[in-house]
Amino acid sequence: MQLFLCEKPSQGKDIAAVLGARQRGNGMMVGNGYVVTWAFGHLLEQVPPEHYGAEYGPPWRLDVLPVLPQTWQLAVKEEASAQFAVIKKLLAQADSVVLATDADREGEVLGREILETCGYRGPLERLWISALDTASIQAGLANLQPGANTLPLYHAGLARSRADWTVGMNMTRLYTLLGAQSGYDGVLSVGRVQTATLRLVVDRDRLIAGFVPTPWWQVELTLGNAGQPAFRVQWVPAAAYCDEEKRCLQQAVAQQVVQLCQQSGQAQVHSLRTERKNTAAPKVFDLSTLQQVCSRKWDMAVSETLGVAQALYETHKATTYPRTDCGYLPTSMLSEVPDVLAALAQSDPSLAPVLARLDRQQQSRVWDDGKVTAHHGIIPTRQACDLSTMSESERRVYGLIRTHYLAQFLPAYQVDKTTVVLVCGGQVFTASGDRLIDAGWRALFMDAPTEEAEKDAPATRHLPPLQEGMAVAVQQAEVQAKVTSPPEPYTPGTLLGAMKNVSRLVTDPRLKAVLKENAGLGTEATRAEILNVLQARQFVVKKKKYLQSTPVGQALCDALPIALQEPGLTALWEQALDDIEAGRMTLETFMARQYQWVQQLVVQAQGKTVTIPMPPSPPCPVCGGKMRQRRGEKGAFWSCLRYPDCKGVHAVAGAGKGARSRKKKKPA
Repeated sequence: MQLFLCEKPSQGKDIAAVLGARQRGNGMMVGNGYVVTWAFGHLLEQVPPEHYGAEYGPPWRLDVLPVLPQTWQLAVKEEASAQFAVIKKLLAQADSVVLATDADREGEVLGREILETCGYRGPLERLWISALDTASIQAGLANLQPGANTLPLYHAGLARSRADWTVGMNMTRLYTLLGAQSGYDGVLSVGRVQTATLRLVVDRDRLIAGFVPTPWWQVELTLGNAGQPAFRVQWVPAAAYCDEEKRCLQQAVAQQVVQLCQQSGQAQVHSLRTERKNTAAPKVFDLSTLQQVCSRKWDMAVSETLGVAQALYETHKATTYPRTDCGYLPTSMLSEVPDVLAALAQSDPSLAPVLARLDRQQQSRVWDDGKVTAHHGIIPTRQACDLSTMSESERRVYGLIRTHYLAQFLPAYQVDKTTVVLVCGGQVFTASGDRLIDAGWRALFMDAPTEEAEKDAPATRHLPPLQEGMAVAVQQAEVQAKVTSPPEPYTPGTLLGAMKNVSRLVTDPRLKAVLKENAGLGTEATRAEILNVLQARQFVVKKKKYLQSTPVGQALCDALPIALQEPGLTALWEQALDDIEAGRMTLETFMARQYQWVQQLVVQAQGKTVTIPMPPSPPCPVCGGKMRQRRGEKGAFWSCLRYPDCKGVHAVAGAGKGARSRKKKKPA
């Protein structure tokens, strides 16, 4: 019996349909000589430190750090035990196995960890596909790879997983214990992605807090001849008067320019250039872009967007797999276009006018096999859906996904862009205007443009008919006083974008290239959870639509070594993981280096004072000393810092009945 091991049920059922395995079983599909089974994502997880020795159990201790496993252990997740048992039984019966998990590093780890844990040692082949349409599956089945070909990918994935565990577990325990010595009772969690993301927020907040506005001045003229519409032009100041952003910093100079223009009374057209601009439709969505747009448009939490996208995929069968980092589609899916459009028409008859305008033979830039990763972009499925069963949020997100797909079959947004340069009073002025030629795909976004549509298509401003050498009367000349503005605080959406494009913040060209190629900090599947953790730990809070670092988050960043906070750490690891994939480095060498580094970090932190701000504490009712907040079964309460030598406690305001002021009883 040949067994196919897939990553998730939907993937398994698509592959089973092509194989002819149509008989449903318990956690499997059977037929035509094949058995197809599946995981539910990761069925296994790293065990906590206490599994490697009793000394690592509670309470945490500084003297036993670092925890450096010599033989790594995995445990079956409780909620996955039934399906794991199914897979284990099937592996024992299989003559050969085809690993059909996602075609990436994570998919390789997920599948091979199951094989190793179950002790499978038989023949192994690898199905390597990036789309689940029939043509792609058939092509992959005709070109199965030997399992040995992707073994280095597994080792690279293990290296990333084990290194993250080693750094996260040890640094979290280390800094939590150091914080406790100063009276902080919370967990100070540390992680490669989490801490670098926190640093982004802290740096942005401090930049805003320390920002000093700089005044600058702009000269603007209103020009127009009789019988023609007026238009506005802006002064282009000489570099000697400007900062690096070409803003004039000298008010007297700007005022003098206004006087010169008023005296002149007219401006002369020096040059005129018109060129046609074609703007392609925005790509179909990857998860991060979808989350960013939903955050901007509706202040939707990134975790909520993920949940909605997951419901559209799993419950409504309306859209494809959402946890993708790719905004492109394989060319093999062009054959599915008629079915997808037919399903859209059946689901929403009001789309008929839009569907009638589509060029169904058009192949936009999103159809690019070379840019498709493990999962293609998020698009509508070939299955009609019932919009009335969707929540308002689901309909909104579905509408975005649908519109971006339909845009691929409409012409480019086309404008004639005119730039004019004028001279007035010996000074240079400029203006630009657009004349719409074809709204193209942009017509779909006229009511509610998406972030990408707004970015890709310029705002329309009209200029009157002009010719070189033409004189235009000055109707008004004015100095506009302005001040520089600080950057905006992060929103969940813009922070997500900063994580994805963190390469922009790295100066080293090699590390910048690595981060850009590997899509920055975190993955599509983990970024939302990282933001949740930062808020749950009270390192970051949301105020209205903005995220703001707390004194605790800022103090943690101040206490940690800078190497743990830089996105360059991710880049350095990715370089090493690429070396493992290419056979230039072994898993053992990489982990030995991480163990050595973590040991150094622990040694360097010995005797370090980590001060985390706490709310003012009441004096101990017994000894009069300082107190710290602890958490018991009935909530938070103040406890003497000298506990257990002093057992004085005090209630926390608003904590309820769980903690009342209590003094140590005197002996009878």
